[in-house]
Amino acid sequence: MSIFDNETMHSFGQDISGSITIENYPDAIKALAEQHRPSRMPFFRNLARLDHAVASDPLFLGKLHLIYQSAMHATRTAVYHLPYLDSPALRKRKLRIFIDDDGLPGGDTHHYQLTRAFRRIGAQCILEDDEFGEAEALCRHLDGETAEFVRLAHALYSRSLGPWCAIEVMSIDWMRALVDALAVHFPRLVHEPYFAECFSEMVEERHAEESLVVTQMVLRARPVLLSETLRDARFMAEALDAVWRHLDRITCSASHAQFPTTSSST
Repeated sequence: MSIFDNETMHSFGQDISGSITIENYPDAIKALAEQHRPSRMPFFRNLARLDHAVASDPLFLGKLHLIYQSAMHATRTAVYHLPYLDSPALRKRKLRIFIDDDGLPGGDTHHYQLTRAFRRIGAQCILEDDEFGEAEALCRHLDGETAEFVRLAHALYSRSLGPWCAIEVMSIDWMRALVDALAVHFPRLVHEPYFAECFSEMVEERHAEESLVVTQMVLRARPVLLSETLRDARFMAEALDAVWRHLDRITCSASHAQFPTTSSST
């Protein structure tokens, strides 16, 4: 099947016209990211609108932490298995991304920062940090959609660069949406290093640009990879949508449990 058929073009948004080529690959990924923009999902609005008693419940926050941290863990670990980046120059560029996530000063990592941020707002974490490990072991603690995302990240990142690009380009949008929603209930959360350092140092924006530039370099050398790169980027974006939908179900269920709908008798 050609990547230029109607179904594929629709997947990358109505604003793209003509053929998707290696030269306009970054625009195609940005269009995909806009179509699947995380902040458009109801989860973030519903989280912000929660009654504070519900939003601050330790078990509820622990569930949010488990799902979000699992999805983030899956992409962070999958980056270590990216293909086609084996030359010394590309390994050096990939190392910079590893350092940004897992080589912070004092032995810190984004994983640890996120857990600390949730614990400081009262979360009762379901898993300890070191229990986030191999994909299948982690999936035993997860629901269907998040487990599928974890498995898909493990599989797709190791076969093409498109999923990496899709996640990196969308990441700044969901991080801002998440902190904005939680800050309604926990205003000091914006100062947590997980958010504050990423925003002040533009870590996510740098990773997004790097993923597009590096992938375009690989595609120029291996043009046959374009179709699968685009296809796998779409698969990853759709899987991430499912994670936000599941988080929204948890959020709405918590609200309904706190304030059940009652019907008046006649």
